[in-house]
Amino acid sequence: MNRCPRCGATAGVTDGGCPACGFVAPVVDGLRRYAPDVADQGPGYDPAHYEQLARYEAGNFWFRARNDVILEALARHFPAAKTYLEVGCGTGFVLQAVAERWPSLDVSGCEVFAAGLAFARRRVPRATLFQMDATRIPFEGRFDVIGAYDVIEHIEAQDQVLAGLHRALKPGGGLVLTVPQHRWLWSAADVEAHHVRRYEPGELEDAVTRAGFSVEHSTSFVSLLLPAMAASRLVARQPSGDRDPYREFKLPRAVNAAFEAIMRVESALRRVTDLRFPMGGSRLVVARR
Repeated sequence: MNRCPRCGATAGVTDGGCPACGFVAPVVDGLRRYAPDVADQGPGYDPAHYEQLARYEAGNFWFRARNDVILEALARHFPAAKTYLEVGCGTGFVLQAVAERWPSLDVSGCEVFAAGLAFARRRVPRATLFQMDATRIPFEGRFDVIGAYDVIEHIEAQDQVLAGLHRALKPGGGLVLTVPQHRWLWSAADVEAHHVRRYEPGELEDAVTRAGFSVEHSTSFVSLLLPAMAASRLVARQPSGDRDPYREFKLPRAVNAAFEAIMRVESALRRVTDLRFPMGGSRLVVARR
């Protein structure tokens, strides 16, 4: 079922228009825009970052390790899913991994800024892609699983987003979230990324429960590397007029390889022993409607 992103009506609403308020979602460059007012610029992120992300993601240990965590969660909790949406899919790096892992899965991706979808379309040609504001989700009861990976920390109206995600899922559908963790890690890197918060353990779980979900799984990750991350963020707190916002992506090859090996050990510990780390640079939460 469709829901008008302007007035919230559902009766008679199609992908292209709402009979109640007259809203029509335009199609630009082959992609439907459900929130055209913020498609090119708005709060929460800098569209100029997409090109840099597309350049570094595939080779950076953190993005690769996060993909492993996400794919493991999807396989473990929602193996029978037929429809999947990634909210805030960015350049399509995660969406590509999901589409390759499950070739028969109906995959969709959306992003608030249309600029990111150009990269996602090249990476995942078979995906249904569209522009959308996560505070105005235009669907009800549409998807088996929705993922939002390092997205909601950019948005002030967190509860509004979670309520929309709940509506957009089919009854019994699943939600997979990742967010940055621990306020004491806050640094210039968070400011540059346009974060509005880092989460404490239990904080996201409480918000998800308030939205009507039942939490099935929660764990920290980037846990074995937390000391290195803390040291990096301490350096990032030092004043610098020429700080490179992409410095965390530009690790020496040997360091990047060593960090990736450590993350593989961490992943194996979670998978084999079901160990749930209490602390870590990021948190994964799996929930069900």
